[in-house]
Amino acid sequence: MVQAIHTTVKGRARYKVKELYRSLSLKEYLERSLLNQPEILNVSANISTSNILVFFSPEYSYKQVAYLIDEVLNNFQKSHQQVRGRKSEKIVKKTQRIPGVQQQKSENWHLMPAKTVLDTFKTSPSGLSSESAATNLSIYGANVLAQTEVRSSLSIFVDQFKSLPVALLGVAAGVSVFTGGLIDALVILGVVGLNAAIGFATETQSERIIHSLKHQEQTTAWVMRDGKPQEIPTEDVVVGDILILKPGSYVAADARLIYADNLSIDESALTGESLPVSKDTASLTGEDVPLGDRLNMIYRGTYITGGQGLAAVIATGQFTEMGHIQTLVGTANATETPLARQLDQVGSQLVVIGMGLCGLVFGMGLLRGYGLVQMLKSSISLAVAAVPEGLPTIATTTLALGIRDMRRNKVLVRSLSAVEALGSVQTICMDKTGTITENKMSVVEIHTNTREIKVTNGEFIAGEENINPYMYDELLKLIHVSVLCNESGVDQVEGEYVVTGSATENALIYMGIAAGVDAISLRDKYPLLQTNLRSENRNIMSTIHETHNGHRLVAVKGSPGEVAQMCRGWMKDGEVMPLSDQDRQLLEIENDRMAGKALRVLGVAYNHIDESHNGNHEADLIWLGLVGMADPIRRGAKELIADFHHAGINTVMITGDQSPTAYAIAKELELNRSPQLEILDSTNLNNLTPEALTALSDKVDVFSRISPSNKLQIVQALQNAGQVVAMTGDGINDAPALKAAQVGVAMGKGGTDVAREVADIVLEDDRLETMIIAVSRGRTIYNNIRKSVHFLLATNLSEIIVMTTATAAGIGEPLNAIQLLWLNLVTDIFPGLSLAMEAPEPDVLSQPPRNPQDPIIKKSDFGRITFESSTISAGTLAAYGYGILKYGISPQASTLAFMTLTTAQLLHTISSRSEKHSIFSQEKLPKNPYLTAAVTGSFALQLVAVAVPPLRNLLRITPISLVDGAVIGSSALLPLIVNEGTKDISGGMKKIKAMRKTQSVNSEQ
Repeated sequence: MVQAIHTTVKGRARYKVKELYRSLSLKEYLERSLLNQPEILNVSANISTSNILVFFSPEYSYKQVAYLIDEVLNNFQKSHQQVRGRKSEKIVKKTQRIPGVQQQKSENWHLMPAKTVLDTFKTSPSGLSSESAATNLSIYGANVLAQTEVRSSLSIFVDQFKSLPVALLGVAAGVSVFTGGLIDALVILGVVGLNAAIGFATETQSERIIHSLKHQEQTTAWVMRDGKPQEIPTEDVVVGDILILKPGSYVAADARLIYADNLSIDESALTGESLPVSKDTASLTGEDVPLGDRLNMIYRGTYITGGQGLAAVIATGQFTEMGHIQTLVGTANATETPLARQLDQVGSQLVVIGMGLCGLVFGMGLLRGYGLVQMLKSSISLAVAAVPEGLPTIATTTLALGIRDMRRNKVLVRSLSAVEALGSVQTICMDKTGTITENKMSVVEIHTNTREIKVTNGEFIAGEENINPYMYDELLKLIHVSVLCNESGVDQVEGEYVVTGSATENALIYMGIAAGVDAISLRDKYPLLQTNLRSENRNIMSTIHETHNGHRLVAVKGSPGEVAQMCRGWMKDGEVMPLSDQDRQLLEIENDRMAGKALRVLGVAYNHIDESHNGNHEADLIWLGLVGMADPIRRGAKELIADFHHAGINTVMITGDQSPTAYAIAKELELNRSPQLEILDSTNLNNLTPEALTALSDKVDVFSRISPSNKLQIVQALQNAGQVVAMTGDGINDAPALKAAQVGVAMGKGGTDVAREVADIVLEDDRLETMIIAVSRGRTIYNNIRKSVHFLLATNLSEIIVMTTATAAGIGEPLNAIQLLWLNLVTDIFPGLSLAMEAPEPDVLSQPPRNPQDPIIKKSDFGRITFESSTISAGTLAAYGYGILKYGISPQASTLAFMTLTTAQLLHTISSRSEKHSIFSQEKLPKNPYLTAAVTGSFALQLVAVAVPPLRNLLRITPISLVDGAVIGSSALLPLIVNEGTKDISGGMKKIKAMRKTQSVNSEQ
């Protein structure tokens, strides 16, 4: 409903459109569609106020404009009806029908002649009529993709309560209210709420940052309609439309080419291929032509790098190849991380232990003659003691601090558990294009006059010598010719070069800039007179330039073999020497050597002709050299691979490139951990059963010629083989695998929106090196959480032992319910958090990844935990026994037990800093100021409880004499001395067991 709200100024009106509220897509659609109308001069829509301000020709009335707005609004609602409200996981498969939208034909369009495709869709090179386009839009639906599901704030909040410990605490709080323990219930619920608040705040902030990286998509496309070019909204492109293809724009839909003039398209986002693909219109043969080899087809989301063309749209929206990939994303299930499973296991164990002990104590109390309500309260208190209230808070906060550290390194983490999961990764699958490599062509090697020159970071290096191109005539000439014989545009904005063109042409320009050549001045000095482009039967390009002396400069580049055959001489030591057949053979050998390194190699030559020259200007050329280009490996990638191997992590490269290219890059990276590099092509992959692929997956270093569905297969096969898998990628073709992996890592700067939406971790600056930081942080977080859990279990078990022993012995209750709650609050949360903030251990990246099947607390740990808790319990019961002898079963005796247990647990924080190193050993642990502050602060709180009467009365404790204080101190200190003194013995026994286990495994092998 469109309502005019301000119409007093002629040619200007403001309207209220209720549907516009918070609808960015409608805002963009209204503005684009209205501006296409000749009577509309300007449009501005506001999604916050639902208002739209329109400037129009004065001869039109505001009512006519309102009618126009209403018509556009109806079109928008009609075209978006079939996609509104659908979530990504409900995307239908391409073989199913979308309600209200007719299924689009799925044929082998690449095998058909272009005319057959045009006849099928009742179209022609002059395009559809407006009426036919409107009909197709209503039948087949709008050209839009379903949006990836975004986690809602409510979903994130609810997730904070999905753990068994939290559920048990909630039950305990409910029973406390039922039995009159309102304060107990409030304390328990306060801790649960604190945990939820920390997790919610951290995860919502991460979601907000990642969504802020979202790129603005191309919103319009040029098509032929009614026999003339028109720019229309991308969502209005329909099957049968004729797309007008221009450099620098994205393809709006899948289409069959009907005309192509030197058309090249970057399909890396879809296929993973580094190099732009040259397109033509010829029909293909063969039933199973891979997507990357369909040279007469273009696909939505790919980028036009050069040339021009026309193409008939054969699929739109969800029926495009990009739409099919989103279907794979919707069907891929995210995998639960190891820490989440381990904490759930610990929670389940604590539930069983807690319920069993509650029942035991409750029964023993009744047999001893204690009251029913009293024992019910005591049992609830023990249940709370059995489940450390600080466990969820400590785990959540530790992971949140890890996210904060990652953000400082420009690593954005979507969920709390993703950092920990990356720390337990055993295999990292890396997409090559845009992840390992930079996804842009660069000159990496030049060969002139038998001299081999490496080009690295703008420097020209021959052997060990860093050379200046201006000191070598043949090298400088080669660079000049490469800049002149070039289709890329070069401009200068604020002192910076802006180069626009294909990746190959741009690489040559940047080589010249790196050499110190002023590309703009050089082109001004040698004005372009004529260009002869590559063609189907001719793999060279030549340009003719005017020179200052009235001659003409001929600049040539192209296939090295073809260029060499046109040359009569070559530059050698600054002079032109005859080029013999033997010399040509040497050049051919050099070309093969460079091609074997997966380089794209061009031959470069030149000649000078006079103005009156009428013959073949591409004859009698002078050879300058070979230029080798590649999609360069990111700086630091090789060292990163070595770091992964040192950390015990397998690395797998997945690429859409041909096997020779993939093999060459893998060898340069030293990707293989075994002596022989293992590579598997998609042709062989498609012939494998899922079971065979699972068995083979962890033996392969490189997968080549891989499709998006293959990537998903590989990740799932590795997971089926028992691996914890991380997947890195930047394109939409990586999205299904990113979602399925335990940890999906996407590029933030050069990556696609779809990849970032499904990833767990986003590298904001695309620096792959930051992944090793994340691995280190993940392992440290797990170790620290393990220390905290160990501490919490030992201290809480000591409470259970004290209470159970006293009840069984019939010597009263050493601690009442409120004291147990206070004890857990004071000794659990802040000391446990301080342990979670321990500095990384020096050898954290020298250890192999932990086995994800191992519980966070192993069976061997329970013996040590029981021993530690027993020493604390013995000290507490000794102090309580002294109190009974002196005061009888009274509040004074309970005070001694309460103060002793609190002090002993706080001192145990120091003992829990390391499983191996004692505080009495010579090897000192790194300082932890957080631990000092936590223990000091907790002691201060305990003293406040003794000194402040209202709090003392609430806890039901009494004043302490000097002798009582000495008993408390000695009883609390003794467990620390015993536990630290036995660490060396315990550590030695573990080493002996580990050595025996290793020897046993070796003997079996």
